[in-house]
Amino acid sequence: MSYRLSAFGLAKGKELQSDDAYGVKRCDDIVIGVLCDGVGSALGGRDAAQRVVNYMLNNFKQRPRSWSIEKSLEIFIKNINAILYQESLAQFERSELLTTLSIVIIQGNRLYGANVGDSPIFLLRDGMLQKLSFDHVEENSHILLQALGMEKEVEPYFFENFIHPKDRILLCSDGVTAVLDENELQTRSRFDAASIIIKYASKKVDDNLPDDTSVVVIEINELDKKSTLKQLNLPIPKSLQKDKIIDGYRLIKPLNERTWLVENKGKKYVMKFAAATDNQEQLDLFIQEAWNATRLNAGFFPKAVIPKKRSYRYYIMEYIEGETLTKRIKKRPLHVDEAIDLGKFLLKSTQYLLKYNLVHGDIKPENIIIKQRKEKATFKLVDFGSIVEIFSIANRAGTPSFLAPERFRGEAISESSEIFAIGVTLYLSLTKHYPYGEIEPFQKPTFKKPKPVTHFNKKVPLWLESVIMRAIERDKKRRYKHYSEMMYELENPKKVKPYFDPSASLIEREPVKVYKAAFIISFFINCILLFLLLK
Repeated sequence: MSYRLSAFGLAKGKELQSDDAYGVKRCDDIVIGVLCDGVGSALGGRDAAQRVVNYMLNNFKQRPRSWSIEKSLEIFIKNINAILYQESLAQFERSELLTTLSIVIIQGNRLYGANVGDSPIFLLRDGMLQKLSFDHVEENSHILLQALGMEKEVEPYFFENFIHPKDRILLCSDGVTAVLDENELQTRSRFDAASIIIKYASKKVDDNLPDDTSVVVIEINELDKKSTLKQLNLPIPKSLQKDKIIDGYRLIKPLNERTWLVENKGKKYVMKFAAATDNQEQLDLFIQEAWNATRLNAGFFPKAVIPKKRSYRYYIMEYIEGETLTKRIKKRPLHVDEAIDLGKFLLKSTQYLLKYNLVHGDIKPENIIIKQRKEKATFKLVDFGSIVEIFSIANRAGTPSFLAPERFRGEAISESSEIFAIGVTLYLSLTKHYPYGEIEPFQKPTFKKPKPVTHFNKKVPLWLESVIMRAIERDKKRRYKHYSEMMYELENPKKVKPYFDPSASLIEREPVKVYKAAFIISFFINCILLFLLLK
């Protein structure tokens, strides 16, 4: 398959920055082109446009190979819409992260596309320009009926077609069609790259464009003779036995129902299989898990690979020699320095996940492995199966005892709710007690006032207690909102403000002021009494 790819844009008038964002690249077996026009009247339009372009390019580059293009388009658009909508409400209390989306994917000899809003997609074939997208606008107006981030749910317009050699696909912002009619665009698109089309449009209006103007051009020079790659049809073993050999890996012992410790050429690994079920949703979740495991290539997590030649559906992880934090806590609470290191580790790992718009979803001692390196404890975060999109609502990720109160009310998972789980983990690690008691599945917890960390462990400094108590605050408005806030205080103990529960008495919250006031009042009373006695 041979392509010619180009993209170019100019800001309107004398502006230096455009609210448009675009990208086009080849990723393995596909070509992806994306163009977003950030809604100018929205406070976060430009940011939303750039985020959507980056999200689409990154996710399609690393999408699960068993997902169809149609399914990937639908899921990715739905997810980024939910992210923008929820974050907009959290940040602005209304929809302000708004952008249109036009996207095309070429795989083999097929063209897949979708759009939300009014940024058009055209196909130039045999000299004729055809519009493939649908404008989500009110009739006889430019008022958008749909944009990413506008509503909780979005209904993109999807299309699919075959492509031919010499076809050209154009993704345009509406600034292009505001200056060039379809006849002009058809003429210019026959030979010119994106930059020439935009410069021609700018020259037509004396370099004073009325709107941000961008275009992505994908030209197909020749088609690959091979048809689209078929989805792998890998079997899932219904049962597994010790010493069974699978693709060179010998099964040693089960770690749980579908996860085994295995050995290959004298080295130990962990092999995780998909569940033996015909449930397509569970299979999709496993594919998502394996995808996340292999793309999250950082030292916070075990390394993972999906072997190219597999006889079953599974993936491989490195085996980490160590013990879970759960087992360590049963022996003894963590030392203060260990707990501080653990807190920093968990915050750094969750900040890394945030780059992918992900959260771990089930932070708890059982999912933390401790390794001793010389005399220092190091940590690894495990369980890729719990990782979900941030602001996700339709998931059951998490363990009850570590869930923030708002999660029991059906609110979206967020940085703040993850911080709550980190706080509970630190509290438990230092005290061997749950701050709100151990919560059973399906139980409706009451979240009574927790005892201070120092009630159980006198060695914990007051600044660290304040950090932990603020992290597990029942009222999310009083809790840390972002990982960076909690990290700053862990790294700067002298700048940590004392934490007090809002129900605490004045003497608990401001003991120095209360004693000072009492001393002053007592002094004046004694002076008055002395004066009366001497009179």
